[in-house]
Amino acid sequence: MQKNRIALLKYLTLAMLFSAVACKKDAVDVEEENEIITTVKLNFTSGGTTQSFVFTDPDGDGGNAPTKFDNITLKANTSYTLSVELLDESKTPAENITEEVSEESDEHLFVFTPSPSSLLTYTYGDKDARNFPIGLAGTVQTGAAGSGKLKVQLRHQPPVNGKEVKDGTPTPGSDDVNLDFNISIQ
Repeated sequence: MQKNRIALLKYLTLAMLFSAVACKKDAVDVEEENEIITTVKLNFTSGGTTQSFVFTDPDGDGGNAPTKFDNITLKANTSYTLSVELLDESKTPAENITEEVSEESDEHLFVFTPSPSSLLTYTYGDKDARNFPIGLAGTVQTGAAGSGKLKVQLRHQPPVNGKEVKDGTPTPGSDDVNLDFNISIQ
């Protein structure tokens, strides 16, 4: 009977140990939530002149329609520097999400996709600590006159199971921002 109690005590101790290890693993597996971004501002600068184009949806995804969704108009065959500003205006005062994305650059990637692709090319101007692109700053080279869409995505790519997943490509991850701006190159 004493042997059974010792064996039972050993099994209970092992079970508690495995339970504690499992709890620690679960804490690592938790994915970070996407950012709340209510305003996206694209700043295109060429020859000392800056043009800003804004998307604003004060209540965030769902609910009311955006209150501002600018059409982008740029000059043909021109080089621009592009900087991106992000805000969460659902809070008072508004929170500057640009700073958070910069601080968590190893988990974020902007993707700029023109349609048709001949409208412009984007070159990343910033990198994270592992030398992968971020996209808060870069260069845009417009092509010939035309019109279409510019998809602006901010991919959120937090670590999974303690391993970094960002590798400079849009996947895996989820969208913090996914907007289709109308764009005209003139």
